[in-house]
This record gives sequence, structure tokens and C-alpha cells, in this order.
Amino acid sequence: MAGLGVMRVAEIRLQEGESLENALRRFKRKVQTEDIIKEVKRHSYYLKPGERRRVKQALAQKRARKKIRKERD
Repeated sequence: MAGLGVMRVAEIRLQEGESLENALRRFKRKVQTEDIIKEVKRHSYYLKPGERRRVKQALAQKRARKKIRKERD
């Protein structure tokens, strides 16, 4: 089945005596480290290749400007 991506699911197991708040914190951290949210946002709409390239270049320029600003301070 070409074209179908692999769906990743973050999963944690509750440890003995662990509070729900701690488990939720661990879950959020795991979702963040696996970049699941970034992938969902990236696939939520289609960018043409040229448009994707322009966005990538704009982000690189923004990072460069930020780096220069930081070095001046």
C-alpha cells in the first residue's frame, strides 16, 4: 500500500502508585520528543514543492537574523 504513512502512537504505562498528573506530564513529554504534533501539523495541508522550498528558505533567513541579533547582544 504505497502512499500510506506509518502512524505513531505515544504510549506510557502507569507505574505503581504514580499520580495521574505525573503520568500526564510524562505523556506530554513523550509526545513532544517524538514530534507527533509537528507531523500532524505538517500533514494537515498540502504545500507545493516550490512553496515548501520558499517556506524553508524563509525560516532559514529568520533563524540567521535571530542568530545575528543574539551575537550582537
